[in-house]
Amino acid sequence: VSPLDCFCTSRTQPETSIHQYLVDEPTLSWSGPSTRASEVVCSINISHYELQVEIGRGFDNLTSVHLARHTPKGTLVTIKVTNLENCNEECLKVLQKAMILSHFFWHPNITTYWTVFSVDIISPFMAYGSASQLLRAYFPEGMGKTLIRNILFGAVRGLNYLHQYGCIHRSSKASHILISDDGLVTLSGLSHLHSLVKHGQSHRAVYDFPQFSTSVQPWLSPELLRQDLHGYNVKSDIYSVGITTCELASTQVPFQDMKRTQMLLQKLKVPPYSPLDISIFPQSESKMKDSRSGVDSGIGASVLISSGTHTVNSDRLHTPSSKTFSPAFFSFLPLCLQQDQEKRPSSHVFFKQMKEDSQDSILSLLPPAYNKPSVSLPPVLPWTEPDCDFPDEKDSYWEF
Repeated sequence: VSPLDCFCTSRTQPETSIHQYLVDEPTLSWSGPSTRASEVVCSINISHYELQVEIGRGFDNLTSVHLARHTPKGTLVTIKVTNLENCNEECLKVLQKAMILSHFFWHPNITTYWTVFSVDIISPFMAYGSASQLLRAYFPEGMGKTLIRNILFGAVRGLNYLHQYGCIHRSSKASHILISDDGLVTLSGLSHLHSLVKHGQSHRAVYDFPQFSTSVQPWLSPELLRQDLHGYNVKSDIYSVGITTCELASTQVPFQDMKRTQMLLQKLKVPPYSPLDISIFPQSESKMKDSRSGVDSGIGASVLISSGTHTVNSDRLHTPSSKTFSPAFFSFLPLCLQQDQEKRPSSHVFFKQMKEDSQDSILSLLPPAYNKPSVSLPPVLPWTEPDCDFPDEKDSYWEF
């Protein structure tokens, strides 16, 4: 893989919005990245990075994800290292495509690649890891509606941004939703991303049907799995949001244990197959009512500790058995999972309750981020401004 230039230049805005998405966000209502310019790492010298611990794997287990420190600045970063010897030609094309496309996007809710060189990818360190990791560590019976709404809010903002550029994510799931220590939610997993724009022309549908890994198929829309002449569009991602919602609420992924043919038949059922199984989402009267506290994190008090930056209010915590799901939540899922992609929602009341600044809210629903690895890190060293240009930060905010 050839070295790529430092990813630190501003992006141009698209001329028109291709799709209005779930959160009713105005066209590109953001202004600059969430990360301060002083924190961005541009160095392509491998000696400037000290690998600490492996924190995950991906890309069909070909890529290892490591926590590392950029020693000149003392900045914690994430480094993805891919074993190219085990990659076939198709994998190499997918990897190269993801690296190239990453240079076109610059948005708070899209995971940024700061630098790419050799086979290493440098990106910000996300202290909470993925939503999938949070489920395994703290929510064995699923998250509550307030936390789900906060997480999905950031994810759909990221999808909205991609859709405005005419791109379909095609891999939206909990393991591709990352959360930073300050509560910022970003969308990763760009290796399956596909553009609606071809030869300078925007198309209403695409007909690209790659051989998706079985680990992704449960989240794919029926029209994508069907592979017919109707093709699919950006609303294929809305179907994936519905499956991800089920995943966050119950830790169970619908269709996960099915073979591809059986999976497709279930997704094509009329009326649409609904994963709202009574054993997963109890809908008794007591479950449908909002809790008195108004917050429903699902985190057990035993796993919570105080932090120097924030403390989780024990009065706002509920065990998984006392989770509540509102009528808006239940109406949201069937709409996302409709077989007819054109009937899937472009907005929904489930997100209307979101505050403009949701990052503080999400931190109150999570235990403190543990961003200190088990091994010692080098001390923070003095640094100078990197030799690259950054977007103007005087308006470094983004609004709903």
